Amino acid sequence: MERKLMPELLKWKEGKGRKPLLLEGARQVGKTYLLKDFGRQYFKNVAYINFQNPSEQLIELFNGSIDPKRIITMLELYLNMKISPSDTLLIFDEAQEVPRSLTSLKYFYEDTPEYHIVTAGSLLGIFLHKETSFPVGKVHTLKLEPMDFEEFLWANGRENIVEFLKSNPYETTFNEILSDLFKQYMYIGGMPEAVADWIENKNVENINAIQKEILSNYQKDFIKHTDNTTAVRIRQIFDSLPSQFAKENEKFIYGVVKSGARAREYEMAIEWLVDAGIVRRVYQVHSGNKIPLKSYVNPQAFKLYFVDIGLFRSLAEIPFEVINSKTAIFDQFNGLIAEQFVLQQLAKQTLYYWTSGKTSEVDFVMQYGAHIVPTEVKSGTNVKAKSLKMFRETYSPQVSIRFSLKNTRSDGDLLNIPLYNIFLWTQMLHKP
Repeated sequence: MERKLMPELLKWKEGKGRKPLLLEGARQVGKTYLLKDFGRQYFKNVAYINFQNPSEQLIELFNGSIDPKRIITMLELYLNMKISPSDTLLIFDEAQEVPRSLTSLKYFYEDTPEYHIVTAGSLLGIFLHKETSFPVGKVHTLKLEPMDFEEFLWANGRENIVEFLKSNPYETTFNEILSDLFKQYMYIGGMPEAVADWIENKNVENINAIQKEILSNYQKDFIKHTDNTTAVRIRQIFDSLPSQFAKENEKFIYGVVKSGARAREYEMAIEWLVDAGIVRRVYQVHSGNKIPLKSYVNPQAFKLYFVDIGLFRSLAEIPFEVINSKTAIFDQFNGLIAEQFVLQQLAKQTLYYWTSGKTSEVDFVMQYGAHIVPTEVKSGTNVKAKSLKMFRETYSPQVSIRFSLKNTRSDGDLLNIPLYNIFLWTQMLHKP
């Protein structure tokens, strides 16, 4: 399956002053598959080391000197292969399990930059904050997200429709096809294993089983990598996410997690989930016309979103029939799934949300170049948005976006983009 990060990997390979590459991302977003596929396409050989359950021999190798030449020699013996600096991709997978493998990246950069070395791991975000010996400034970092809707369309053989619509964004001929695939994506999400199984089998029960296994593996990480108290609190935060969005809260409410809960008790648990890539934190901003938005964040007010729409649906136990049988499929859940979907598609943008008083809230606000772009999410065809209107009247943004189930339309500075055409948003921003 084609991933949007592949060109960035190729750019890294061909770049001057190349540093070792660190690929971050939550568990099972497809890091290992992508790196192996990258190696198959652009290198003669791939030397793959998995540190998930390392052998004593492998641990001993990194307990000794981490001089790169010694490591290369020892790995050649361990793998029984030649590791050439020009045509071999060396992959360290789940590298956080053997921290000295991460430390060695500094010496690969300083002493043997000719080698192509990449490292990946599902909990690297956590370990990078803990390991003081991590080579800051000596690695190039990329992050892999779950498959977005455009990648999902590619996987379903709809590349031609995507490319056609990018040049003809107001065309409606393919709306029904895209709407059906959109509903599938709401259920399946962007975890590559689930997407691949759906394409091959079209079996809802298979998808349920895959998603539950991924969620279970996340929960096992809570226990494996934290103390008992923190693990319990992480699990409580994790389980509360559907309830947070089922209520009309303007920020994350600790009382939804546990009656009488306090922020100081759960700060570490939230940080763990954010660092692991399992949740995304979106802060409130109190200004809509000042750059950078980051300077106007309210650190006490934020919302948590899940890493993947399909996993969130599974966690919330929303059945396939609900998603597949309705036009405005999200209304009864106060748009929680629609917001999750949009956030996942805009994952490369730093997003905030804006509120005014207790009645006005713009779902997302982003800084795009030199402009601030308010973004409203509507789950159906009723697109009345008093909050977005208030924001526009107060701050006069150059462009605003509304995602809904209505057709693509431009009303002056307001762009309406169908949720199932969300991949058009950057093209629409630049059209006159």
